[in-house]
Amino acid sequence: MLPPSSSSGTATAPVTAPQEPRETADALEADRPAEPRAGAGAGAGTDRRTETDPRGAESRTAAPWGTDPYANALRNGRGPLFLRRSDGWLLPLEVERWCSDAGAADLSALHRCEGPVLDIGCGPGRLVAELTALGHRALGIDVSEAAVARTRRIGGSALLRSVFDPLPGEGRWGTVLLVDGNIGIGGDPAALLDRAADLLSTGGLLIAETSPLDIDERVQVRLDDGRRAPAEKAVPGPADRPFPWARIGTPALLGYAGACGWRPADQWSAEGRSFVALRRPRPRPAVRDRSARTSSQSAESAKSTPVTSSQWER
Repeated sequence: MLPPSSSSGTATAPVTAPQEPRETADALEADRPAEPRAGAGAGAGTDRRTETDPRGAESRTAAPWGTDPYANALRNGRGPLFLRRSDGWLLPLEVERWCSDAGAADLSALHRCEGPVLDIGCGPGRLVAELTALGHRALGIDVSEAAVARTRRIGGSALLRSVFDPLPGEGRWGTVLLVDGNIGIGGDPAALLDRAADLLSTGGLLIAETSPLDIDERVQVRLDDGRRAPAEKAVPGPADRPFPWARIGTPALLGYAGACGWRPADQWSAEGRSFVALRRPRPRPAVRDRSARTSSQSAESAKSTPVTSSQWER
């Protein structure tokens, strides 16, 4: 459920909601990543950023969340699966919960969602499927092929994409979700908040799950399925590479959010899990060092209609 790396993909399961005029279809067309070259492998020919480096450092290799330990856990619907720190500390990942139906704590967040919803790091898709059942237009993104495939299989729409890739409907989402630890993506909460602001419409809502601990931790971790350590393997693979991650509690998130101009909307706990809802900061004036794409998104979001399922890439 928690990601780094990217690849492009398409959503196949339509969302059963009334179709709205495709006034922003041309704008979404400009968001399409480059098509793969003829004869190239999956994902070739695209210029992508990985979620391990939200500031934009280049990487073209497969990232840990697209590899066997995570994919196998999702296919099996269970762990063991951990994030392992360099000092040996282990954070258990709740694969069984991720692969179950949405629970009461999940619903406490989903019932607060407004408008079309983007679930960042959707994992096996329980939240996207539940949102669709509740009548929301919902899209999940994840960097794991297994996660995207499972999301579609249970009735959700999903793209194989990193949050730092170009995405459909930038600047027009009503709600962005960062749950199940996904506020840790890239190890830089401030950068992730900045990216979420680009994705949301004016006044849009970010719902983030935080650590129940009062913590603000940046670490290098790797995926661990409890089997052999990388040093014991003949050829360590992509899943053995450490990547940056963050764990932050509610006080730390509110501190980062305030510094970025976000407005607190709500905070609550359910079933031992902690959540924060934030309102998108007011649009910032375009500055010269931001990309032309970001500037055009800011101008477009002020006049565009909400994203609809018919506008997602096929």
